Parts: sequence; structure tokens; C-alpha cells
Amino acid sequence: MTTILDGKGLADRMRAEIAEETAAFVARSSIRPCLVAVLVGEDPASRIYVRNKEKACEKAGMESRLVRLPASTTTDALLHLVRELNVDSGVHGILVQLPLPDGCDEKRILDAIDPHKDVDAFHPENVGLLSQGRPRYLPCTPAGIRELLIRSNIDTAGKHVVVVGRSDIVGKPMGLILVQKARGADATVTIAHSRTKNLPEITRLGDVVVVAIGRPKFLTADMIKPGAIVIDVGINRLEDGTLCGDVDFESVKETAGAITPVPGGVGPLTITMLLRNTLTSAIAATEQVNSPPEPSNAG
Repeated sequence: MTTILDGKGLADRMRAEIAEETAAFVARSSIRPCLVAVLVGEDPASRIYVRNKEKACEKAGMESRLVRLPASTTTDALLHLVRELNVDSGVHGILVQLPLPDGCDEKRILDAIDPHKDVDAFHPENVGLLSQGRPRYLPCTPAGIRELLIRSNIDTAGKHVVVVGRSDIVGKPMGLILVQKARGADATVTIAHSRTKNLPEITRLGDVVVVAIGRPKFLTADMIKPGAIVIDVGINRLEDGTLCGDVDFESVKETAGAITPVPGGVGPLTITMLLRNTLTSAIAATEQVNSPPEPSNAG
């Protein structure tokens, strides 16, 4: 009997935990964690994500701000906004919603965000810290997957995890997280992608298969071994308006030991981990303000 991994239910429980921690933090510090989302253009999927983020912040007791900018916004104008947010002590998290319109230099914008406020964990400094096993924040979607595995009692230690997809948002950081010497990690990781030769042979080796390749129903039942854990990160809208993942759910669920649905699987956990990172940032900022100054060696 295949287990359906309920990401939505887990996200609800975790958000309740975060709301309690946030209330306790606000009570002792009188500071409300604040997340600012910057939405450039009118991408429909981005608008939905930002709206869901706003609702989640409100329920968690956090402040949510949204800055809407037209698609014609230049890189320089967006950089100016990011720098203003960097120095605003009332802002603890900055999220520039991707993808950006063609006129904006995505890498320059992400690199300009203060690493301490980079709650998406895309800044090179935060990526470097993650690679060394001492992360400031964990990237939201991979962190949500790790929580789902841990809280579903799926042990990855010594297991072979195949990650299908090599994006900077999911594939690469997922691999970095799972190879660490840590709870919910200690795995042997293979990162495969669209150019991998004999891909089905590789995915059939996986005790756990994480699919984030951006192709509807790409992973089929013949591409996994019986009993494998299948984590579907994709979300695609078909011509008839229905949503599906990167996994052919109906066929794969007959072979997998456990599988995430779409919707209701990984998606809700991404925003949950964004809330977690924003609270972590607010706590760290408060501790830094309240810490005594370093002694001076002058004289």
C-alpha cells in the first residue's frame, strides 16, 4: 500500500508551531518579523504565490509587505529598491519573486540582497555556507522536502537519493543538503538532468527520487524501483486547466512506497520554510542589536 505524503497537513502543523514561536518572540522583543516581497510584472503564478505568502504571514503573526512594480522596471531601479530594503531595520526578509521580466538582470538583483535578509537563501554567501554545512538559512523548497522526509520517518542515511533537475532553486541545494553529516541527510546523492544519458537506469537506482525537471508527468512507473520514495517538486498547468506534477502520479503510485501529490505535497512546505527563515532572521537581528560591542584595542 503506497503512502501518500501529506505536505499540506504537515505545513499546517509546522505553521502553527512557527506562529507560537513568533508570538513568544514578539512578546519578549516587541519586534514583529517582517517579510517584504517584490513582484515585478504580472506573472500569474507569481501573483498566486505572493498572495499565498501574504496570507501565511498574517496567520503566523508576521508583517507582510508587497511592493508591486511594472514589467518595465529597470535593473538599476530594482537595485535601488533592494538597497533601501537592506538598510531598513524593520525588514527581516527580502523576497524578489522569480522569474523577473527580460529587462532585469536576475543575478545582479539576487546578489545585491543583504545575505542576512536573503530568506530564499539564493545569495552566493548563503550558498557557500550551505556547501560547508553551516547554513544561515536553508533554501525553502529543499528544506521543506527534508522536513517532510524527517517527519514522515523516512531515513535517508546511507540511502541513494537521485535528484532529477539541477536548478539553483531546487536541484543543486537539495543535493548539498542531503550529503551533509546531519539529521535528515547522510545520503549518497546523484544529480541527474535532461542531458543525463540513460536517465531511467539512473532513477531506478534511487531509494528516494526527487523530481524537479519542469516537465509534466515526466517520471513514469518504469523509471523507479518498487518501493522507492518519490518526491514531486513540479507544478504544471495542463491545457484543460488541471494541475499536475513532474511525476505521472497515477501510474507511479502503484510502484512507489511513498509519493507526494500535486497539489498538496511539496508546495505548501516552501512557504512554510520561508516563514521559518524570516523568524530566524528577525531573532538574529535582535540578538545582534542587543549584543555588547566588541572591546576596542585602541590605546
